[in-house]
Amino acid sequence: MVFSSYLFVFYFLPFSLIVYYALPWRPARHLGLTISSFIFYGWGSPKFLFLMIGTTLLDYLLGRVQAHNGFRNWNQPIQALEKGGPRSRIQKTAFLTALIVDLGLLGFFKYFNFSVDNYQALAGALGLPQGQLEGVLRVTLPIGISFYVFQEISYAIDIYRGETRAMRSLNDYFCFVAQYQQMVAGPIVRYAELADQMEQRTHTVDKFARGVALFSLGLAMKVLLANPCGKIADMVFNAGPVGTAEAWYGTVAYAFQIFFDFAGYSEMAIGLGLLMGFVFAKNFDNPYQAQSITEFWRRWHISLSTLLRDYVYIPLGGNRGGETRTYFNLLLTMLLGGLWHGASWNFVIWGGIHGGWLAFERGQGKNSLYRGLPKAARIGLTFLIVLLAWVFFRTADLPTALSHLGCMFGLTTPQPGADLIAGVIYQPYYVVSFVMAGVVAWTFPTVWEWTQNLTWHKASISLGALWVSLLVLMTQAYNPFIYFIF
Repeated sequence: MVFSSYLFVFYFLPFSLIVYYALPWRPARHLGLTISSFIFYGWGSPKFLFLMIGTTLLDYLLGRVQAHNGFRNWNQPIQALEKGGPRSRIQKTAFLTALIVDLGLLGFFKYFNFSVDNYQALAGALGLPQGQLEGVLRVTLPIGISFYVFQEISYAIDIYRGETRAMRSLNDYFCFVAQYQQMVAGPIVRYAELADQMEQRTHTVDKFARGVALFSLGLAMKVLLANPCGKIADMVFNAGPVGTAEAWYGTVAYAFQIFFDFAGYSEMAIGLGLLMGFVFAKNFDNPYQAQSITEFWRRWHISLSTLLRDYVYIPLGGNRGGETRTYFNLLLTMLLGGLWHGASWNFVIWGGIHGGWLAFERGQGKNSLYRGLPKAARIGLTFLIVLLAWVFFRTADLPTALSHLGCMFGLTTPQPGADLIAGVIYQPYYVVSFVMAGVVAWTFPTVWEWTQNLTWHKASISLGALWVSLLVLMTQAYNPFIYFIF
């Protein structure tokens, strides 16, 4: 089930809201929201629902073991562990068990097929066909596992560090992990950000109205901009070698698709949270208006970049070990970030490009490559780097990525009949959608900021966008969510 569907908008969402507000007490509402979330998740992958329930239950128990230093005194009040204080062997074991199980499951489901494929390729390259595996099991990736497992990992780490206390109520912990608003595609919500809200939050008309506006505008970003741009990108990338103009057109269209698809989903998720009183942090801040790659990562998928900073970059040493060590930490963090997105060398290359540029910009310091350039040129140069990296993110393998880059720079000969694609991708509907996506990406404020002060005028625009989006949705057969596969 996806947010941009009639099933969700007209059936599931009203059902979940009625259940939530019909229940009188907070614990009952959390239980109702959890059950609704189980239905939402199980609708698309019922067999993986039990995996999510199992990991959630285990991490809850291990969190309590950390808090109580074992299995005694579970009826005592729970306090946060002392920051920087000593940890007992029991606490260390509970923490490491949570990390090993969570990362092990994530590694198995995301990288088993990748590992087998690379082993087969290596055995073949070494001329050892007898070493290749036959009849190997192929593993299906559970929807949203990267997101909810990261939330569970952050919970275990924050308890161990003493940055938050463990949750007493299993009901509340299930509600935190399983919330359908953000469980399958983010934003990644850390428990420390929601701890107080899980115990007490307000439900106001202003929150509800802003939630409706955020959902409406996020749906418009998805349906009116991401979907048509995604169709352009798919036609270009699936056509094989094409002309230079078409290659650039398709690549920029993909840049628009992935931004409006993911940012639109995030805005919808944040809006749905507000409908039930939860306040989630902003996840996108007009990233294509960034004037450097460093700034881009302060604006793109903020919940992930913050998590990578706090749980990977800083523990590696951050910028405390000298310049060379800092560059290494930046590069390694982004390589892992690329691999988190998918089990492919292309994702590793994508992460390497961003990590390399982050290190390069840090090394430049005051003598930055962008120094002296006008603002528009800094934005344009940053977008060009991001755009070229998106080619590796979008294509299935390295030869395809290099072939497409060759098309963009006139180094690859288009295949016979490649000109025919122009008759499809330059249709007025696609061109207008493409231009509008660019206008919104570079001139509009963020939806998150625009809805902070919601007037009747803004509310009318939001509802109008919702109405148009639902009408257009009736005509669209193409409606994927890119980040469901991560």
